[in-house]
Amino acid sequence: MILNGVGHPGCMRNQTRENKETNMAEIKDPENTLILETTKGQVVIQLLPQVAPEHVARIKELAREKAYDGVVFHRVIDGFMAQTGDVQFGKQGSETFNPGRAGMGGSSKPDLKAEFSATSHIRGTCSMARSQNPNSANSQFFICFADAPWLNKQYSVWGQVISGMEFVDQIKRGEPVKDPDSIVSARVAADV
Repeated sequence: MILNGVGHPGCMRNQTRENKETNMAEIKDPENTLILETTKGQVVIQLLPQVAPEHVARIKELAREKAYDGVVFHRVIDGFMAQTGDVQFGKQGSETFNPGRAGMGGSSKPDLKAEFSATSHIRGTCSMARSQNPNSANSQFFICFADAPWLNKQYSVWGQVISGMEFVDQIKRGEPVKDPDSIVSARVAADV
């Protein structure tokens, strides 16, 4: 991945290693922007620390540890959302990778206390997955394909896709997904 500034500071252009596609996104706050390179293309997410500070801190911590690199999209429901982030069982190439258990794990870090907010689950919203326990979010998250108002105030919203939703739309569907797409890399824009 090569990131080059174009135009003015804060505006970045990404060229994949193959140099076949160019995806532009204006990055206003690099410390609070996540760049996901997926098997479908680049997705840029504006982090929302004012909404869910502890969840944003966790996403950034795991990205900086490269924990999300190679993690599959294990549950993808058409018209609803794409779920990923199981760094325990969903990380391809790791000793613990187990496609049959992907979605059942998390990181070695403690679970997070819920940070439910008035921020709505709309197309492109990034929110933490959890069990029935509201304080069980850890590393797994999902990206909404469409508005999902029934999730409002029940899941911790931590980001919004600002570029690359067309690539999220292309992620292979399934529960579980056969031969799933994955996160190639997840980086905080300030570190790139």
